[in-house]
Amino acid sequence: MPVSEELLEILCCPVTRAKLEIVEAEPLERLNLAVDAGQLRHADGTPVTERFEEALAGGGRVYRVQGGIPVLLPELGVET
Repeated sequence: MPVSEELLEILCCPVTRAKLEIVEAEPLERLNLAVDAGQLRHADGTPVTERFEEALAGGGRVYRVQGGIPVLLPELGVET
């Protein structure tokens, strides 16, 4: 279930307040390759272990979307 356009209009990065946009297929696959290789860490330093099905990005950070719901916790963002 993708993030609705209405929700996307009001969302922003909780750290930088930058507008968030849906991560397209190619950059999403690059993120997932980094996850598979164990090279990606959350902002709190913990490793990212689950592949991204969908993500939002903005302000130099990426946030996971689970079941159409953005997970906008600053500590779980990934700096890009």
